[in-house]
Amino acid sequence: MTKDRGGGGGGGEEEEEDIVCLDESFFINDDYQLTTFTFGSHVLQLLCLHSASTDFDLTGQLVWPGATILNNYLSNHTEMLRGCSVLELGSGVGVTGILCSRFCSRVVLTDHNDEVLKILNKNIEIQSSSENPYPCAELHAAKLDWGNLDRASEILQKSNGGFDLILGADICFQQSSICPLFDTVQQLLRFQRGKTKFILAYVSRAKAMDSLVIKQAEQHGMKVKEVTGTRSIVGNHEGVIFDISLE
Repeated sequence: MTKDRGGGGGGGEEEEEDIVCLDESFFINDDYQLTTFTFGSHVLQLLCLHSASTDFDLTGQLVWPGATILNNYLSNHTEMLRGCSVLELGSGVGVTGILCSRFCSRVVLTDHNDEVLKILNKNIEIQSSSENPYPCAELHAAKLDWGNLDRASEILQKSNGGFDLILGADICFQQSSICPLFDTVQQLLRFQRGKTKFILAYVSRAKAMDSLVIKQAEQHGMKVKEVTGTRSIVGNHEGVIFDISLE
């Protein structure tokens, strides 16, 4: 970019503008607070922010409304979790996966952002601490970029048989991420075809996104079933839970 220093007409001198480049650390807020969450009769404590920058995709540093919808549902249907192995996509600080660990045999929490993975691992340490009064399953964090089939395959190979449930809570924000998301979900479901399902807590923020999510699921050979009784208002938006499986 240049700017005209001559004023008025042509012939003025031009010089390069100073360009300020900001790296990711400029946007990072790591002032996490130990926060208590209650879902039904289940109480969780974990570190999170109450607000965060959306730059550099740091939205995973806080708990989003869809996680509340999914956790309330799971806390009322713990029978579907008992003894299961679970993989969560876009775990953020881990509030959903950590609730599942109270009932499941094994939980793998995934995110693609290194900064978010740091706080996720800290929250796993809190749950594993001897000071935590609640027993929990084996908890692991893993990096997973949606659409990266090699990384997803690596996680599956380490899982000793795949997963019973794939979970996602309020993970549909950017249209460009939806196709890679379902590429990854398709791969995870195929590993134990017919035995694994994807439970998605979806919050409607744009009609274009609403239709895109359903369209991509169907184009990836999946059937989408709305879970009866799960539609609710969170903030100013409507949320719902979908049960998604391969056709």
